[in-house]
Amino acid sequence: MATAVIYARVSSEGDRQSTSRQVADLTEYAERSGLEVVEVYEEHISGAKRNEERAVLTECINYAVSNKVDAVLFSELSRCGRAVWEVLDTIRTLKDNGINAHFQKEGLSLFSADGKENPYLAVMVSVLGVCSHIELENITYRLNSGRVRYIATGGKLGRKVGSVKSKEKKADEYAKVIRSLKAGKSVRDTAKICEVSVSTVQRVKKEFYL
Repeated sequence: MATAVIYARVSSEGDRQSTSRQVADLTEYAERSGLEVVEVYEEHISGAKRNEERAVLTECINYAVSNKVDAVLFSELSRCGRAVWEVLDTIRTLKDNGINAHFQKEGLSLFSADGKENPYLAVMVSVLGVCSHIELENITYRLNSGRVRYIATGGKLGRKVGSVKSKEKKADEYAKVIRSLKAGKSVRDTAKICEVSVSTVQRVKKEFYL
């Protein structure tokens, strides 16, 4: 049976956003397509971050290449890059290693069932990417405009006093994560053991110099 890995990403941690829907939908797609899912990668990081800052995405692609996985499954194009050139770069890496890429929302795949490359994928990625970029600029403009009006009417930006957790409080809250990292567990293993996101473990690791 052909193998596949799933990459799912949402922008926020906690209950506000979850990767569970993406994983469930892509798992169903894999089953329908006769693909065995061998790994699932879930990342909580802003869509505005560059790919070099998306540690889990990098790990996912490296795993697929190293283990000669047949396909990487994404819920949509924006999951594998914030800009057109980043999406195309990810696709090129997969293409060069003979790995298919499937984007569920757009219904696009790098290779067809008979192994032929989709000659229109790069064009579609470029068009959709430009549209997404324009929408992101519009959102940014509206947010900045809203901030200006808010400040002009006496509003104050920033966190409320006392809302930022102290390092001591974080050490207590993430004690299990810290113990796991000090014991030599990997970031992904620690996330699974402590039932937190990979990005949370990465943040704790960085803040406590582990």
